[in-house]
Amino acid sequence: MRRIPLSEFAKEHGHTKAAQILGCTQGGLSKAIRVGRDVYVTVDEDGTVTAQEQRPFPSQKSAA
Repeated sequence: MRRIPLSEFAKEHGHTKAAQILGCTQGGLSKAIRVGRDVYVTVDEDGTVTAQEQRPFPSQKSAA
């Protein structure tokens, strides 16, 4: 099992192919990277690829 940041996964595969692998659009992937979302991609030994975002709990922003 390998766990890497989304930006590194996109660099390895190219944004278009990485988005296709993850089941999202290239624009969505690029925006997630651009705004600094804390997303990690896990590549399992059998080739299965999943992505998860780490967010603080509770994740709602305060209205300050």
